[in-house]
Amino acid sequence: MKKNKNAVTFFIILALVLVAIGLMIYPNFQSGPTNLGPFAACLKGKGTTFYGAFWCPHCQNQKGMFGSAVDQLPYVECSTPDAQGQTQACIGKGIKSYPTWVFSDGSQLTGEVALQTLADKSDCSLPAANQK
Repeated sequence: MKKNKNAVTFFIILALVLVAIGLMIYPNFQSGPTNLGPFAACLKGKGTTFYGAFWCPHCQNQKGMFGSAVDQLPYVECSTPDAQGQTQACIGKGIKSYPTWVFSDGSQLTGEVALQTLADKSDCSLPAANQK
């Protein structure tokens, strides 16, 4: 009986330690972004384009910033289906790395870009709950 109590106590302490580590690793964890549909639509309306590749982890992180509004992003897939080449659309635009954001003035930002930076660069309003 005492052996079972020690095992239960051990697993409870282990669970608490793992939760504490998780909270340290993800201190800004939120349940997800507020509705960014209007923001994504504004980016598209302002002529901003997001170029990426399905196999790119940074592109997946960037898409994740948009939560359920990801389907409304002005996104262009640059990878060929076999992940061995680049589409002509991206070659023609001179896209060299992913993710790349191209703005209506022709300027570009590469890498994961903060939502607030996208808002500032595009003159699109970011919902207050997503501003940092």
